[in-house]
Amino acid sequence: MSPEVPPPSRRTMLRAGAFGLLGAAGAPLSGCGFMPAKAPDEHALAPVRARVDGDLVYFNWADFVDPSVFKGFEKEYGVKVIQSNFDSMEGMVAKLNAGNRYDIVFPTAKWAQRLVRGGRLRRIDHSHLTNAHAVFGKHSYFADPWYDPGSAHTVPFTAYKTGIGWRRDRIGDLTGSWKDLWNDRARGKVFLLDDRDEVLGMGALQLGLDVSTGDTGDLDRITSSLASLRPRLRGFSSDSYNNLLNGNAVMTQAWSGDMAAMLNQAKDPSVFGFQAPKEGTPINSDCYAIPWNARHPGTAMLFIDYMLRPENVKKNIEYIGYPMPVAGSEDTYRALVKPFPECVVTEDDLTADLFFRNGSRAEEDARDTAWTHVKAG
Repeated sequence: MSPEVPPPSRRTMLRAGAFGLLGAAGAPLSGCGFMPAKAPDEHALAPVRARVDGDLVYFNWADFVDPSVFKGFEKEYGVKVIQSNFDSMEGMVAKLNAGNRYDIVFPTAKWAQRLVRGGRLRRIDHSHLTNAHAVFGKHSYFADPWYDPGSAHTVPFTAYKTGIGWRRDRIGDLTGSWKDLWNDRARGKVFLLDDRDEVLGMGALQLGLDVSTGDTGDLDRITSSLASLRPRLRGFSSDSYNNLLNGNAVMTQAWSGDMAAMLNQAKDPSVFGFQAPKEGTPINSDCYAIPWNARHPGTAMLFIDYMLRPENVKKNIEYIGYPMPVAGSEDTYRALVKPFPECVVTEDDLTADLFFRNGSRAEEDARDTAWTHVKAG
């Protein structure tokens, strides 16, 4: 494993409920905030050749690439990596809307779809990436994902699922269901992620509803169900990693990657467990993407290709705890998550249609309202 132990959760500041900055994907593009003041011309959106054309201006979650990989890239290509970080998807796109220029960004699937629809991303010609076959030749799902047909503007960076992490030493075994969150043995020591889609999605799945439902009747059922859980909660927090380690939580909704990263600091992994509930687990993917106004898109292409090299994939998987869908990396990730085998994301998981999807403006507004009710208790 990497000698540098990563800090706790890489998504502790994630928020998915604020849609004021951008309209929903179903709304007309003119009103959804995805287009720049002046629409980019075809040249600005055309594929670019992988070549050094300047330093790399990088915008991602904090601490989501092994520092040694950055250093290796800088040394090999004689460039600097100039890093900035965001703490939410809304924050990332707000910076793009404000005119900030980055060479590479990392949207999740539904946000990648919004950016593509808004003409905000350069096209990526896979033939210009020497290592692209390790992704698209192995994982057919990503060859033509719903959020970016033909992966014309994105390359998958990570894939992960959402489940339940818990302390076996405090409450024993669970039943494999989202309903375990209502377990009386954990009362007062349960956290949900501070994330609109994740919480409403969990509520939907345990009721047998669509994970991204925006139907007001469905949402009423979800908020009613979650109202019975609300008094049992200690709170909402996306720091599932620390809450389990320090005992603030005996059970928490958690991202699989954060649970895997926790293994770097858990003295006794057998104390902890992670389950992917039988009703279904939300699946997501972060993507490499090059904004339409990138100053150094050629360097961005080189960086994507560099990140896909087997040795760099291995380093990064061991550092961040999230799998990367690159052929040959499967054993590395399985070894990392041996205590938590349900962290593994399979092709069946990807095709189960449990990604969070963009809804119409009315549906997104309804989800915002439901989330407000859930948080208010």
